[in-house]
Amino acid sequence: MTTSSSSSPAIEIRLWKTNAEREQVENLADLYAIIVTVDRLEKQYIRDSIPSSEYTPACTKLIAQFKTALNLVQDQVPSVEEFMKEYRLNCPLAANRLLKVGVPATVEHGGGLGGAGGGRDSGNSAKYVAETVQHFITVMDSVKLGLVAVDQLHPLLADLLAAMNQIPQDLACKATLRDWLITLNQMKASDTLTDDQARQLHFDVERAHAEFYRSLQ
Repeated sequence: MTTSSSSSPAIEIRLWKTNAEREQVENLADLYAIIVTVDRLEKQYIRDSIPSSEYTPACTKLIAQFKTALNLVQDQVPSVEEFMKEYRLNCPLAANRLLKVGVPATVEHGGGLGGAGGGRDSGNSAKYVAETVQHFITVMDSVKLGLVAVDQLHPLLADLLAAMNQIPQDLACKATLRDWLITLNQMKASDTLTDDQARQLHFDVERAHAEFYRSLQ
């Protein structure tokens, strides 16, 4: 006697009914993928599996992609932390890099941006000093002119800190600039500093500029 088993036909489950719904699902998938990728990239950097020269541009690009992806789903994802909980994303390194700091570890802590300090010649050192001074002036001028929106100040401060990290000097003012970067990263791009915040930022940057200048003497 021959028995035959019949299997039920596979049922296709559609996650969308319209093109608009499909785009929403794909945008959420992009956000999910970026968070996972950043977490893996951070682990590779911590384990020294990727050089700083590759880590920094990759992380910078992913941070920019994260901000763009988040803008596309802000109506559906009012909180990234809740999004990560809902989809069981255990990515603490990505959460720190994307939600708290907002810049690569090489910018946050320094190191690996321009090679070892002892290997730089005097020409390169002068170049890095000139670039850092210019970034200081740009940030202070921006605040003086009232250009104090987050999306205006954040890249300027990130460039300043990155330039300072090219110079092998451990300055206390770097911590203050990092704190400002973290503060700005936790605000919306369209937010602007209050008058008190702008005044404090200008004071802190001016003081950091003075400390940097003294370190060169």
